[in-house]
Amino acid sequence: MSSWINRYGGKMWMLMVYIFLYMPLAFMVVFSFNSTKQDARFTGFSLRWYEALMRDSKLVDGFFLSVKIAVTTGVLSAVLGTFAAFVLVRYTRFRGRTFFSGMANAPLVMPEVIIGLSLLLLMVGAQTWLGWPQRGMLTIVMGHTLLGMAYAMVVVQSRLQEMDRTLEDAAMDLGAKPHQVFFLVTLPNIAQAIVAAFLLSFTLSFDDVVIAEFLSGPGVNTLPQVVFGYARRGINPTVYAAATLLIATLTIGVVAYSVWVARQTRRRHREIFAAQST
Repeated sequence: MSSWINRYGGKMWMLMVYIFLYMPLAFMVVFSFNSTKQDARFTGFSLRWYEALMRDSKLVDGFFLSVKIAVTTGVLSAVLGTFAAFVLVRYTRFRGRTFFSGMANAPLVMPEVIIGLSLLLLMVGAQTWLGWPQRGMLTIVMGHTLLGMAYAMVVVQSRLQEMDRTLEDAAMDLGAKPHQVFFLVTLPNIAQAIVAAFLLSFTLSFDDVVIAEFLSGPGVNTLPQVVFGYARRGINPTVYAAATLLIATLTIGVVAYSVWVARQTRRRHREIFAAQST
């Protein structure tokens, strides 16, 4: 018995964890094809809720708004997070480094309610004194970027710490200027981490409802806000259909990223092997 537990116990435990995590998602996907509004019994296969989704302007508009915000947030977070990580890793001594590091990492441990409330007060004060910005897509992007930049910085920072510094030193010895070293040597080596930071920031922004609730204006509602509003009024299978499409889209994105990373890794290994053979 003990040998069986040692051999299969870990696998069974992981299987139960995966079932616990993904069974609700499977339940939601199945009932998005239910022919009736029943949420406890599958009465037959139907696409009526997907047809209703296409006619629901709130969900459709919220989806496209969430995509715009998430893409913008992902790009800004990846860029700002990369520069912040580069400063912290490559420049270990400068005045105010501890303060800068603390402020850059603060959103990681700060509750989103506090972040949203503080940003709301800031936006209201700025609008009162300057007349800008109006609460809407821009303010949501600013709030999401503040959060996403911190996560992006952690991802890129870990890759920079693992990177071989001799590559940069060799480029400098060959006459490359610092900005050339960054764009021609450092950036290609951390490209996968930057893409991962973008995807993480994109997902955080697309999924966020707390900060968006504080910073959105009249008539500006992201998809999570619309879904949350529907959920408070009762179960709507149209939401199941929207969530199923999102799961499918994110799954395709994750698979595509994994394939790209695998190809880049194989290509790098071939280049290293060819360089060592010559």
